[in-house]
Formats: sequence, structure tokens, C-alpha cells
Amino acid sequence: MAKTRATPGDDRLRLAEGRREAVLELLLAQRAVTVAEIEERFGISPMTARRDLAELERQGRARRTHGGAVLPSTASHEDSFSARMSTATAAKRVLAQAAAATVEDGEALFLDSSTTAYHLAEVLCREDRRVTVVTNSLPILDLIAGSARDTIELIGAGGQLRRISRSFVGPVAVESLKRHWADRAFLSVKGIAPDGTLTDADPQEAEVKRVMTAQAGTATLLVDGGKLDRRGLSVVGPVSAFGEVLVAGAGPVEELEALLATLDLPQGVVRVLPCGPDEAG
Repeated sequence: MAKTRATPGDDRLRLAEGRREAVLELLLAQRAVTVAEIEERFGISPMTARRDLAELERQGRARRTHGGAVLPSTASHEDSFSARMSTATAAKRVLAQAAAATVEDGEALFLDSSTTAYHLAEVLCREDRRVTVVTNSLPILDLIAGSARDTIELIGAGGQLRRISRSFVGPVAVESLKRHWADRAFLSVKGIAPDGTLTDADPQEAEVKRVMTAQAGTATLLVDGGKLDRRGLSVVGPVSAFGEVLVAGAGPVEELEALLATLDLPQGVVRVLPCGPDEAG
């Protein structure tokens, strides 16, 4: 009996199935993927990447989000920028002041879309610091652009606006950031898992943070104590990628230090900053 020869259509089907399995492996490893990540890794078009994610969703193996996908069992919750501005404000202001004290005039800085970075931008404006700020945060852009002082050079990453975080994300924002190099990056995250994995609420936000970290000479993580032993939706990377970790919280310093000790970071990387009670506004 003559063997049935494989058709080009059969080959394409096997290729697509193999690629989707690889996308699923990436999703299982990271808990979230973006269309841009799939494009770059597999050399396919955005439309093909979206079709792959749609098929994985149809199979019940992924849940599509705006700009990517997450595991179907992963919960997603994110507070708006304005809501985050009214939480842990005392800790964020302490972090901002401590971070600003490490900045030297003439430096270029990446500031992410976190409210802690916004507080840092406020300090830089107030102190007339002569720096260059590169950011994807619309509130930070508005703050610095509207300042009566003009000592800060301002560069904005374009892209798609996420209204909930008031930040620019997506391929255009990522490509824009990759065209810049900064002396320092100041970022925050939604949570730090017990194994030191940094996570954020959205895969596109996480991607921007990864790029900023990679494009900076030194990256500083700014977190309030409430983010320890918490997880967000999307993996940003290991805490070991940061040269400095500043932590502030209203609780006893000893409790924060005990939680941080489990991360096994080199001595001198972590600084715990005491602060007063939380305040509104």
C-alpha cells in the first residue's frame, strides 16, 4: 500500500502546534506572556501570536488579556493610580526622600509608573535637581512638565496608554525605552514572593520594568513593607537583578528585616527605613 505523503498544510499544522506548546511552556514558566514577547521569541507576526493565544484559550490552557495572556487559574486585581496614591503614603515618601539622596546631578534616571516613583519625581522637582528623567508615567510627565522649575530634562516613552495605571506600555513604549540608557532606574512592584521573585499586576507593565532594569547602570527597588510576601499577576524578574533595595514600613524594623533575610541578598544591598503611621492623601 502506498504511503500517504504529508502535504504542506500538514507541515504548517505541526509547526503551529509545536509553537503553541512552546508558548504554553513560556506561559507556565512566567505565569503571563505578551504578544510582543511571542513575536520576538518565535519570529511571527502579531496576528499569528494572537491566533496562538486564542487557540490556547479555546483549549482552556490560557486566558487572554489585553496585549497577552495569563494562566487560566491566575487571579488579576489592580488598583487605579489614584487609589494607590492614597495607600502607604508615609512609606512611599520616606522611600522617595531616601532615593533622591542617592541621585547625583547630571544623571539620567528611569522612573516607572509606580506611585512611589511619582513621589520621587516630586522630590526631584522640589529640590531643583539637574537630572534627565525617562519615564512611561503620564502623571510624572504632567508633574515635571507643569513644574515652574526647568532643571529636569524630560523624555517620555510613547505607546499605548493604560488608563488604570496612567502609563504607556506595549511595543512602542518598549522600543522607545530600549533606545535610551540611564545611570539609574527606580522602580516598584506589586509584590515580592518568598523566593525573591518580583511580580506586578500586568504583563505589559512587567515588561516595561524589565527593560528599564536592563537598560540602567544600577537599578533600585523601592517597596513598602506591605509588598513583602505578596504576588502579583506577572513576573518581573529576580530581586537579585537590583543593586539596591529600599524598604519602608510602619511596622517594627525587626519584622521587615526578618522577612527580607529570607531573600538571601548580599550584605549591604537592602536598607530598611523606619517611617511613621500611614496617612491619607
